[in-house]
Amino acid sequence: MKEIKQKIEALREELRQHNYNYYILDEATISDYEFDIKLKELQALEDAHLEFFDANSPSQRVGGAVTKNFKTTVHDLRMYSLDNSYSKEDLLDWETRVKKMVDGDVSYTCELKYDGASISLTYENGKLLRAVTRGDGVQGDEVTANIKTINTVPLQLKGDFPKRFDIRGEIVLPIEGFLKMNEARIENEEEPYKNPRNTASGSLKLQDSAEVAKRPLECLLYSIVGNNLNIESQFDGLEKARAWGFKVPQEAKLVHSIDEVLEYINYWDEHRFNLPFEIDGVVVKVNNLHQQDELGFTSKAPRWAMAYKFKAEQVSTRLNEITYQVGRTGAITPVANLEPVQLAGTIVKRASLHNADQIEKLDIREGDEVFVEKGGEIIPKIIAVDLTKRPVDSVPTQYTTHCPECNTELVRLEGEAKHYCPNYMACPPQVIGRIQHYISRKAMDIDGLGGETVALLVKEGLINNYSDLYELTVEQVIPLERMAEKSAVNLVNGIEASKKIQFERVLFALGIRYVGETVAKKLAKHYKSIDALMFASLLDLVTVDEIGERIAQSVVEFFNSEENKQIIERLKSFGVQLEISAEQLVGQTDKLKGQTFVVSGVFETISRNELKKLIEDNGGKVSSSISSKTTYLVAGEKMGPSKRTKAEKLNIPILTEAAFLDNLK
Repeated sequence: MKEIKQKIEALREELRQHNYNYYILDEATISDYEFDIKLKELQALEDAHLEFFDANSPSQRVGGAVTKNFKTTVHDLRMYSLDNSYSKEDLLDWETRVKKMVDGDVSYTCELKYDGASISLTYENGKLLRAVTRGDGVQGDEVTANIKTINTVPLQLKGDFPKRFDIRGEIVLPIEGFLKMNEARIENEEEPYKNPRNTASGSLKLQDSAEVAKRPLECLLYSIVGNNLNIESQFDGLEKARAWGFKVPQEAKLVHSIDEVLEYINYWDEHRFNLPFEIDGVVVKVNNLHQQDELGFTSKAPRWAMAYKFKAEQVSTRLNEITYQVGRTGAITPVANLEPVQLAGTIVKRASLHNADQIEKLDIREGDEVFVEKGGEIIPKIIAVDLTKRPVDSVPTQYTTHCPECNTELVRLEGEAKHYCPNYMACPPQVIGRIQHYISRKAMDIDGLGGETVALLVKEGLINNYSDLYELTVEQVIPLERMAEKSAVNLVNGIEASKKIQFERVLFALGIRYVGETVAKKLAKHYKSIDALMFASLLDLVTVDEIGERIAQSVVEFFNSEENKQIIERLKSFGVQLEISAEQLVGQTDKLKGQTFVVSGVFETISRNELKKLIEDNGGKVSSSISSKTTYLVAGEKMGPSKRTKAEKLNIPILTEAAFLDNLK
């Protein structure tokens, strides 16, 4: 048996090396036929000796596992999105901000912005542990069985890799493979796929991994994240990832000035169509990881990276009609209904016109020939009118005065770009939209309940607001269209489970205008309970960090509504979490309340992020730059001289890591 085990392990290692040579190095050392013979030999040995099964064996790439429901999995470290730029001026402004916040010379890693589906791969002891889609950045869908079928995803790493880490990348469908797939579909009289990006993204959620294995997908990697990685720079990380067995395109380049960044962008804007896969821009990252730490993140994106998007494709088509949509907050959005036209791989039939000012600015009218592009190559928008083709009987657009759903007269507040329907409690799209927001993934994340079902529940008179959800029974839900008993049970159980969702997410779920995820977290942390927040005055609210007058006014108006107060009371009676739990308060104090800290350098006993969390958990505020409002500068090793100089100039005390921790005790 020992000899058989050794034979199996030797075959696995040999096949891994051949895979690496072929898919990563593009240097095949044996023929496809020889590879298949060795793979069949391995499969036969594994089938005969199930005790030596290994989920990461090369034999497992053929797929076969069927996933009915993809498990929602929280990322170890959040997957942020990127800020976009579209001009040289945007990049120069970004460079200025970067150099204000870090000391020393700044170099940049330039990488191609792959146009596919984002993925996060977790490795432990060199083996693929799981693969999770980006989702909302905090959590995504686990698609490990499907990802294992992609040959450019190593199942077993080689070399000196960290014990556990995540590596982020993009699943792409190379153009040649995409065209071959479409040729086959056309031959079979099937509808061809629209574009490589959507096809790659859809592949990740196929239930049968054997079907995924048939698609020539590739995984291109670009970022390693984790603790104790022993990596000093972004470019160093790319080279190490390549050595461990990942496919990291060689087009990435280390440059030392923004002029070199612009040269790289200009080159790939011209030569991108020669690549085997699609790109939609270039990503520029500060190369030094210590400088990246200094720069940190906004609520949505890293300050140390910027995506430069290539100019979007434009087409012209006829605007047939302008209609109006009502959002969950009552905001009215005018929509251009277009003559269908192909744009960036998809058929576009509608485009947002944003607001009345935009219609007036471009003088957009029904019957016009308009130029359409995809903003960020995602959302279609009208950028101009072809006045040479305007009909002679054309008349200027008169913006609607009444709600298209409930016929209530619209209002437009001073300083607001949009018109609103004030019929908050009875306008159907507002009622449905608020409940759909409440159940959404980033809010209450209620399993078994989707947007269409919410609309049906409202239409059937079973619910009128989100507090009504908690009185639904299986018997009430079963008669709904496409609802079986199991689905009804799952829905009711999902609603019951939402009572455990933490207060900060409940607060976001309430749908208070301007209170997004980040603001909800700040308000929850400051006030600790819905009761304290309900009785907060406008003056009290604006003293909270990053809460401006517009947000404060919206919060006050929300809780001044008797209907909203009644809904809150009902949520309380059903056991929804409307205050921070005792577990969340463990380790939190007000010791540092009113104090602002700047954290800079490399620390020994705890990481920079842990240090920042300690400050925030004890009521302090962390700022990225020194000013007269800074209470302390916490200085680690390798802190730049300019921060020290500025702190001394402003007479701001400088604490070592040890001094800060002692003071906190």
